[in-house]
Amino acid sequence: MDYLVQIARCAGARPVLRLTGVYLLTLFFAMASQAHSTDRPVDDLAEVDLQLILAVDVSSSMSLSEQRVQRDGYVNAFRHPDLARAIGSGARGMVAVSYLEWAGPNYQRVVLPWTIVGSYDDARRFADALAIEPITAQPGTSISGALLSAADLFAQSRTAGARRVIDVSGDGPNNAGLPVAPIRDRLTGSGITINGLPLSLPHGRSNGLQSFGAHYLDLYYEHCVIGGPDAFVIGIDDLTLFEVAIRRKLLLEIAGMPSRPRLASYNPAGGPVFDCSMIGTAAR
Repeated sequence: MDYLVQIARCAGARPVLRLTGVYLLTLFFAMASQAHSTDRPVDDLAEVDLQLILAVDVSSSMSLSEQRVQRDGYVNAFRHPDLARAIGSGARGMVAVSYLEWAGPNYQRVVLPWTIVGSYDDARRFADALAIEPITAQPGTSISGALLSAADLFAQSRTAGARRVIDVSGDGPNNAGLPVAPIRDRLTGSGITINGLPLSLPHGRSNGLQSFGAHYLDLYYEHCVIGGPDAFVIGIDDLTLFEVAIRRKLLLEIAGMPSRPRLASYNPAGGPVFDCSMIGTAAR
């Protein structure tokens, strides 16, 4: 269990986590050295340690090659032995996962329905099923629509989880549909945690309504998207790091993090100011 403590300590320093090569390698080898076997009976699938929705942006602002890198990142994360080890470390040794793709307010697609993952073989089957699904691209970026669809998915789940988490990845701010903050607040008020994986890609500094600079999206997710117990953001500005980042994020979510006061959002001097009530939130 020491490797889980190390993960939580690393994540607790700041709500926005930056990726560095040395840090990621240190984290990876620390977890690998502490790993243990996860053979568990799965007779009773009703009780799980975590209900996790992977809400993945497929807006047309990302190219097909970028969409492929993103999809492969999730597939390879579930094929990695560390994921199964983290799942096996839980009290019940099982999690329930669903994979949801989203774009504009009228496009949310459940790619994989609720699936119990309680072993390495289960995780590989989930990865294999995801790998063969077609990749689509749709216009618009409605984070609020994705969150509402995720809330419906929780209502449809036939499992009972100690924790409920929505893992939102996206390459732009909410620019269509309802404002995101009230939806975020409604879900977090019901005990759901929303974590963020903003993709600040080189061409993705504009979403058609406004332009934004480096680290804007990280801060936007921190102020306007994430929330709930132990919510955090991992920002990515290099798509080659996506696979490592998503594995790290999943390990943090599956392992769980010790309760701590949620830090108030902050604005560095001269930094952007966010009005999360606006559609297509812009910095001013």
